[in-house]
Amino acid sequence: MAEEYDVVIVGGGPGGYAAALYAASADLSVALVERDRVGGTCLHRGCIPAKELLETASVVRTVAGAEEFGVATPAPTVDLGVSMRRKQQVVDNLWKGLQGLLQRRGIATFTGTGRLAGGGVGGRVVVSSEHQPDQELRADHVVLASGSVPRTLPGFEVDGRFVLSSDEVLTMSDLPASAAVIGGGAIGCEFASMLADLGVRVTLLEGLAKILPGCDTDVAAVVRKSFERRGIDVRTGIEVLGHTPGTTTTAVMLDGGESVEVERVVVSVGRRPLSETLGLEGTAVEVDERGFVKIDQTCRTTCAGVWAVGDVVATPQLAHVGFAEGIVAVKDILGENPLSVQYDRVPWCIYCHPEVAFAGHSEESARQAGHDVVVATHRFRGNGRALIVGEPDGLVKVIAARGDDGAAGQVLGVHMVGPWVTEQLGQGYLAVNWEATVDEVAELVQPHPTLSEAFGEAVMSLTGRGLHG
Repeated sequence: MAEEYDVVIVGGGPGGYAAALYAASADLSVALVERDRVGGTCLHRGCIPAKELLETASVVRTVAGAEEFGVATPAPTVDLGVSMRRKQQVVDNLWKGLQGLLQRRGIATFTGTGRLAGGGVGGRVVVSSEHQPDQELRADHVVLASGSVPRTLPGFEVDGRFVLSSDEVLTMSDLPASAAVIGGGAIGCEFASMLADLGVRVTLLEGLAKILPGCDTDVAAVVRKSFERRGIDVRTGIEVLGHTPGTTTTAVMLDGGESVEVERVVVSVGRRPLSETLGLEGTAVEVDERGFVKIDQTCRTTCAGVWAVGDVVATPQLAHVGFAEGIVAVKDILGENPLSVQYDRVPWCIYCHPEVAFAGHSEESARQAGHDVVVATHRFRGNGRALIVGEPDGLVKVIAARGDDGAAGQVLGVHMVGPWVTEQLGQGYLAVNWEATVDEVAELVQPHPTLSEAFGEAVMSLTGRGLHG
C-alpha cells in the first residue's frame, strides 16, 4: 500500500530539507527521500568540509605570521589526518543535528533513490534501494531537489590517484607536493588558496581572461595579486588538452605545446544537475539541453503538482538559494502567492584568501545593463581594524545608479574582497535587495574600529561628503 503525504520531497540537500522543514512548520505531512545522507553535497562534500579545511589553512597562515605580533613559534607543520578528522567531526555533528530536527518536526525520511511514477502527472514517487523492495509514496505535491554532481573534463577522467574532483580533494589522506587546479571560479580559487597555504605548490589554470569571471574586475585583480604573491602560478586564457601520467606525477598538456608536471590535478569546472535519476522520461516535466529541470518564478515545473529547487534547476548553485527556493515552493503549495527569488541580487561568498563577497551588479554588468553609474571604492589599507589584524589587502566597492541631478542614488551592487568580508556582506546585501539609496544607507552608524567601516566609508563618499575617502 502506498503511503500518503501532503508533500513528498526527493532529495535531502539544502533545497530539499529546507522545503521539508518549512512545510512541516506549516503543519503539512512531509516525506523526504534521500539516497545518501540528509544534508546533501553542501554538508558532506561541499560547503561545510571545504570551509573547515580552509579554516585549517587560515590557522597555518596565522601561526606562520605570529612573529609579526611578537609571538615566537616554530614553523607550522600540518597533520592532514588530524584536520580531516576534525572536518568529519564538524560534518557529523551537523548531520546528527539535522537528523534530529527532521525527526522532531515529524518528517518521514526514506533512504533510497526517488523517481516520479505515473506518466504525465505528479503525485507518485517510487523509492528504490538495494536492501529493500520498492516503496510507493503518494502526495498531491512533489518537490524535486536531487542536487548536482561535479562536472568532468574530457581527457581528465577522475581516477582518485592523479585526477581529483572536489569530492576526492575533501577526503585526501595526504598532501601532494604540487597540484594543478583546473578552473579559476569560486571552487577552484578556494582549493588553490587552501592547498597553497598548506604547503602545496599550486598552478591555477583558467580558460577565460580572468579568474573569478563572475566577480567585479577590481575584486578579481586583488585576489590574483594575492595569489601570485603567495607563490600560486596563475595562468588565464589557457586551454588544457589532457594529461600524461607517469610513475608519481602527471604532465598536464596546455595549448601551445607547454606542459605542467604535478602530483595531482584538481578539476574544478562547476557542477551539473543530477536529473537523470528522477524518472522524468514520459512525464510532463521538461528538462533543458544541459539537464536542468525547467521552472517558473515560483519553482513550478511544467508538470502539474511538481516543483523543483536547488542545483537541479538553472539558478545560482548556492546552498542559500536552495533554501530560499524551498521556501518559495512550499509557500506556493500553501497558496500564499510568494515573491520569487531575486537571483540577480542574491549574496555570493567565496572563502579563498583573501575572501570575496558580493551582491547585485558589478560595475561592468551595471553598465552593460544600461545603467549610468557612480562608483566608490574604499581600501582596507586605511581601515584601523584591518591593520590591527594584519590584513590590509582588499577593498569595498559600491556601485550606485546616477540620478537625473548627477548624484548617486539607488545602490545597485556591493563588492568586497579582504578580511572576513563574507561576514560583512549583510548590510550591503540588504541595501541592494531593499533598493536603498546611498543617502539612506549613509545614515547607518558604523561601529569603530571595525572592518565594516569600509562599507560605510564607501557609501558616504558617494554622497559627496566622505570622511576618509
